[in-house]
Amino acid sequence: MITPAFTEEDLHEHFRFEAGKGQAPLRVDKFLMNLIENATRNRIQKAAENGNIFVNGEPVKSNHKVKANDVVQVLMEQPPFEHIIIPEDIPLDIVYEDDDLLVVNKQAGLVVHPGHGNYTGTLVNALAFHFDQLPLNSSERPGLVHRIDKDTTGLLVIAKTEFVMNELQKQFAEKSTEREYIALVWGNVEEDKGTIESFIGRHRVDRMQMASFPDDSNGAKHAVTHYQVIERLGYVTLISCKLETGRTHQIRVHMKSVGHTLFNDERYGGDKILKGTTFTKYKQFVENTMKVLPRQALHARTLGFYHPVKKEFMRFETPIPQDMVQAIEKWRTYSEFGKHQEEE
Repeated sequence: MITPAFTEEDLHEHFRFEAGKGQAPLRVDKFLMNLIENATRNRIQKAAENGNIFVNGEPVKSNHKVKANDVVQVLMEQPPFEHIIIPEDIPLDIVYEDDDLLVVNKQAGLVVHPGHGNYTGTLVNALAFHFDQLPLNSSERPGLVHRIDKDTTGLLVIAKTEFVMNELQKQFAEKSTEREYIALVWGNVEEDKGTIESFIGRHRVDRMQMASFPDDSNGAKHAVTHYQVIERLGYVTLISCKLETGRTHQIRVHMKSVGHTLFNDERYGGDKILKGTTFTKYKQFVENTMKVLPRQALHARTLGFYHPVKKEFMRFETPIPQDMVQAIEKWRTYSEFGKHQEEE
């Protein structure tokens, strides 16, 4: 039997996972390696030796087999670093601000909140420096009403009071907000507009990815994305996506599920040449374009919500960032001239 190194009162939950209904028996160290970013097997085994890994409330060894519906927790003597917010003087691009809320335009490469492997240098660290006593959301993250991915740019609303936090969260839950993203995707999107509806959950093999499922098994959640073509650029298409729901990686997963992975989306395979020719010049062109835009081509351009205090609907729009503009221009030029030149 394993005896935890600390009493239950001393421990803090760092990670909590629930195995899906279809989970085959799997060693707990392997199970956690699939779920915790940047974790090593040695580190996880050490945590088990110290009595810090629990399955259904009981401490287990690293070779314990996790089964369907098991609850796995990693508990340690120190609070998780992501709950220790260090104020940092990181510049913020504030689009709008009043006494109740602010809207920021997040730059590429900025993680929204601290988490495993990113305990500093986040938007939350910047908010803690620039603003005092922001309200905590349900995950104890000050000011955050919603989030976007690290390498996605664009608009976020931040609450300054608990009342505004609660009211805005209700709007997101009730799907009454307006959220439009601009994306550059691989391939020619044939329909001028359409709707993608599925359930999004953790990928069954690659736990760093999300995936599209036909139902809510494995904890997947209902997701709806409406898209419309803005411009066809040969081997890629510029589209507008409006979110009806807000699931993790929703646009990235939905567009991949219909054969149109986001351009240069490394996590979902968009950093490979998915459409086009075998010409060397074409390969060089794509590589050069990816250097101009070294991230997934996704920008949260429009954000609209009902101001809980001013009692009016507010809508904000921010220009597509320069790196994405340059990539679009390169594709526009290639679709007009480059393809023809290679075929000569």
